[in-house]
Amino acid sequence: MTNIAENLIGFDQIPQTIPHYCFESFRRHNKRDALAYKVEGVWNYLNGEAVIERVKHIAMGLAALGVKAGDHVAIISENRPEWSFVDLAILSLRAVNVPIYTTQAVEQIRFILEDSGAKMLFVSGKKIWKHAEEAIRSVERLEKLIFFDDDAIPAGESKAISLTEVESGADAYKKIDADVVERSLAEIDAADLATIIYTSGTTGEPKGVMLTHENFVSNIVGISKGLPIRSTDRSLAVLPLSHIFERTVFYVLCSNGVSIHYCAAFDQLASHLAEVKPTIMTAVPRLFEQVYHKIVKKGKAAGGWKTRLFDWSLVVGQEYWEKKDKRERVSPALAARHAVANRLVFSKWREGVGGSLRFFVSGGAPLSKKLSYAFWAADIQILQGYGMTEACVTCANRPEDNKVGAIGTPFEGIEMKVAEKDGEVLVRGKNVMLGYYNNPEATALAIDADGYYHTGDVGYKDLDGHFYITDRLKDLFKLSNGKYVAPLQVESLLKQSPLVSQPVVVGSGRKQVGALIVPDWEALKEAMKEEGVDTAGTREELCENPYFIKRMQRDAIDLTRELSDYERVKRVYLLPREFSIDKGEMTPTLKIKRNVIDEKYEEAIDEICGS
Repeated sequence: MTNIAENLIGFDQIPQTIPHYCFESFRRHNKRDALAYKVEGVWNYLNGEAVIERVKHIAMGLAALGVKAGDHVAIISENRPEWSFVDLAILSLRAVNVPIYTTQAVEQIRFILEDSGAKMLFVSGKKIWKHAEEAIRSVERLEKLIFFDDDAIPAGESKAISLTEVESGADAYKKIDADVVERSLAEIDAADLATIIYTSGTTGEPKGVMLTHENFVSNIVGISKGLPIRSTDRSLAVLPLSHIFERTVFYVLCSNGVSIHYCAAFDQLASHLAEVKPTIMTAVPRLFEQVYHKIVKKGKAAGGWKTRLFDWSLVVGQEYWEKKDKRERVSPALAARHAVANRLVFSKWREGVGGSLRFFVSGGAPLSKKLSYAFWAADIQILQGYGMTEACVTCANRPEDNKVGAIGTPFEGIEMKVAEKDGEVLVRGKNVMLGYYNNPEATALAIDADGYYHTGDVGYKDLDGHFYITDRLKDLFKLSNGKYVAPLQVESLLKQSPLVSQPVVVGSGRKQVGALIVPDWEALKEAMKEEGVDTAGTREELCENPYFIKRMQRDAIDLTRELSDYERVKRVYLLPREFSIDKGEMTPTLKIKRNVIDEKYEEAIDEICGS
């Protein structure tokens, strides 16, 4: 049950690079379920030695195709073991991995392939090829297209081969240079470039973040010392491996001997949770919001005494954990009520996430206090963390020191501070990127003379050393009365409503704050039926229905009541469908492009906020 934090001497004696940390751990633990994946309803398991062998075999095949130190090789794929095999194979050859989001817009895929100078591209299967084909075919410099699925190779595409063919080529190449992979592994240096990850970017073209082996290894060591990760743990990888958060976590878990199970899509999550029964897992607030709203909907639908018990349990759980969080005394009566609620209601929540979870680590966006307390009440602890592509994972709450609303304290070797001038959060350490690829001007703006990376996030630090993020510096907007509004903070409150799917707070340059809201249409219609309102009509028609508008407005007013008057949402505008990446309204990491929204919905914003 020891983790690398308790055995760093052994790891200090090996080269400080990603493959060495992962291979050493795979070899040392050699668990039968080091990696696991599901095919046609059956879980398949790979032990540690098998993973190493497969990675080195793929690396040999890539060497046979001419991949060498410094070459850039791209991957566009959903989560699956091949993603990790190829990633470690690329790194083992001292080459550079360029991951691409499967949700990336076609033009951005083209830009990334061109800007990075990728020599080859791995594609998972037919679905991804169909999405990205136009962009990929336009990039002439690509020498090979390598498909994970044999049946996905497009007819007549001379550059296309399968991963199976790559591995077949490895056997022949062994006769020519059997030591190429081991020689390359021995030559990797911590300062070598490991990856170029293109930021999703809410404005302008994506920027290629250059991260070295040292950037990741510093995180492996720091996080392993900061969190109680055990070799007996099981994890479920559901966030995209193309994202810095899940990729860093994957390396951390590998290095600690954790069994990692792949989940390729969110619609598989419920069944995978029940089968895998993970003990630790990473997630984003959107996941918790969806789970919470489903639980509330089910509890409300039970009817009679069951619904009354459910509602009572939510109130008790909220009160109990709010006192615990604020370090206030919990009375024996409240503790007894919580024990009853825990046994009768919250135990079912735990079963819903597998029943064995020790803690979630949440990142990517703020999680509201209400949702945090609700999960805490069910003894499902969520540790909010913080990071960015340019600096990997910088900080997180700890199980023994978890503050709701905070992003925690920095991991070992990382410095964080808040700029006096504008409240921007700054980060310095071995985790900070080398710079932006082909963009020295942007690099100079991002990293100051003292080595601090300017995150663009606004926040503060409390007396106990915990950091808090209040918003993005560029997302803050000013009302016509001169007051500044932090939209992220307000949106996190609106998301507490089970009737809200997506909220965007608006009002820049206007008289008051408003919100564009995409309702959870199923939940909203159900609520309106209970109030005796006719729900017939298209979504577009219902968006103009005064009863629907007033119902959503009522929730918005209630949820933002505790804010300052100028921050409260007083009017809302309903939208029929969710904001999307395809329409340019969101980034591949699901961040809202506020400039696009402001322009696209200018008339609606004028209507609810005043011009």
